[in-house]
Amino acid sequence: MLDQAFEALKTYKWGVDPKAIKAIQDAVVATHGDTASRKELESKLAAVLATDVPRAAKDSVCRFLKTIGTAHSVEALAKLLHDAELSHMARHALQTNNAPEAVKALVGAIEKAPKKIKIGIISSLGARGTDVPIAPLAKALEDKDPEISNAGALALGAIGSSEAVKALAGAKATDENKIAVCDAMFQCAENMLNHGKKSEAKAIYSTVLKIGPTKAAKIAADLGVKACA
Repeated sequence: MLDQAFEALKTYKWGVDPKAIKAIQDAVVATHGDTASRKELESKLAAVLATDVPRAAKDSVCRFLKTIGTAHSVEALAKLLHDAELSHMARHALQTNNAPEAVKALVGAIEKAPKKIKIGIISSLGARGTDVPIAPLAKALEDKDPEISNAGALALGAIGSSEAVKALAGAKATDENKIAVCDAMFQCAENMLNHGKKSEAKAIYSTVLKIGPTKAAKIAADLGVKACA
């Protein structure tokens, strides 16, 4: 059944009965806890991405790899990151891949990525959390394009670490990115509070008070300072 499902991927398109490849999904579930079998399945799926199967098939493969992907499938997924049609699914598979190689692949794809894809990659890095290097996101924060700058700010806010706070606090806030920077700093402050770091949170709220892009932001920051007393 599994071999038939992989054969079906060769012609799998939108509208085709998904039962044709259901055996692969079943194998994803069945190999849980079986390292050897799951590695073999991952390798077979990664190999499909290097072929000329239809987009729907590659999208499905990326979904499977989002669940079972390890360092073994990073290279195959990374090759799709600049593909206008497949980048979205590839980066989501890498976003949930715990291997350090997945982070390197996402970071390495930022520089030459078209704007829309670059913003998506930055977002995925923010979603990964604290295993992401801050430098490339800080660079995005300083980008002259406000959409890229805003994406960098929001990614740093999602990470919420002390290093992320430093990058946000050291940014040259502009009229275009002030709100995103402050929103990100609020996220960081909340993260600090959740970890019992009131002094750090207070310092962040105080910084937002100085930037104060809107009256609402100033009120929220002032309330945050008082909550840290």
